[in-house]
Amino acid sequence: MGHQVIIFDFSLIRGLWEARVKKNRERQKKEKERLEKSSLEKIKLEWNFILECRKKGIPQSKYLKNGFVDIDEKILDTYGRTPQLQKRLTLSDETNKERNKFIFQLSGEQWMDFPESLKDHTYLREWHVSNTLIQTVPNYIALFQDLRVLELPKNQINHLPVEIGHLKNLKVLNVSFNNLKSVPSELGCCENLEKLDLSGNMEISDLPFELSNLKQVTVVDVSANKFHSIPICVLRMSNLQWLDISSNNLRDLPEDIDRLDQLQTLLLQKNKLTYLPRALVNMSKLSLLVVSGDDLVEIPTAICESTTGLKFISLKDSPVETIVCEDTEEIIESEREREQFEKEFMKAYIEDLKERDSAPSYTTKVLFSLQL
Repeated sequence: MGHQVIIFDFSLIRGLWEARVKKNRERQKKEKERLEKSSLEKIKLEWNFILECRKKGIPQSKYLKNGFVDIDEKILDTYGRTPQLQKRLTLSDETNKERNKFIFQLSGEQWMDFPESLKDHTYLREWHVSNTLIQTVPNYIALFQDLRVLELPKNQINHLPVEIGHLKNLKVLNVSFNNLKSVPSELGCCENLEKLDLSGNMEISDLPFELSNLKQVTVVDVSANKFHSIPICVLRMSNLQWLDISSNNLRDLPEDIDRLDQLQTLLLQKNKLTYLPRALVNMSKLSLLVVSGDDLVEIPTAICESTTGLKFISLKDSPVETIVCEDTEEIIESEREREQFEKEFMKAYIEDLKERDSAPSYTTKVLFSLQL
């Protein structure tokens, strides 16, 4: 008996697939139009306006009326022309001119590598590189012994060289929203580091134990990654004051989390926590604790009734259904954009809490997840 041969009409299959893709794109277009007309777009506009006002140093009373944001561009223009601000800007310009001699700046998708001439300027104290297609940090970075600030957000960097451990004067390292999956243990040699931002890399799941040596670190941001627990090295950062480990895969917190006795802000929202350990009550300096409330079934009563001034924020997550897309990279990029926006949203929200004298000590069911 001969083999059975099944013949497919590939033109028919292709036609069905194209129709499916077309239908999906139409659905995405309609969803985009709906969002543009919805209150979410207004919220985004208001928060962006508030951020711009804060950058210019405009008092809250100028743009808030009866609790509502007055989105009036004249506010920005008028304040920009005040003599006090103009005088401040003139002095600032003179200071910045001197400071800029020691700063390297690079931005734009036309850049795929660092310029070769950079290695001749080892006196630089700051690097600010963003929104490029650069994938690697050059090994000759070890020559920049005076480097204090290494800001490399929103690039395509997929690894950090071990030579980064030679930067003994480094105080700020920001490699957020890149493509890192790990960081070198040599980073633990940067003993003067004060701020570490690894957020938005989406794939980092652990940190080397050697980072326990970073005793000067006050800020750690590892949000939007794949951590299943708070790394041991982070628990040994004795001077840590701010920890953002939101948007990860945490299911529980270590029972000895209170060893972080200097911690003031702990952001845990968008994880899978079902309970909070009682050890949190022992953290006397903790002033802001943010979690996602949907999965929590056990919260120590002492946290809600804290007399230490602790602000306990329980956010209500609203998971947005992911629209099926034929390109996986588009899904990842969309997720990155959403995480970036939510980070700005939370930053503004926290700043607003600090400014309000009447800020509630316990807030529940705050709608948080937004879709761009």
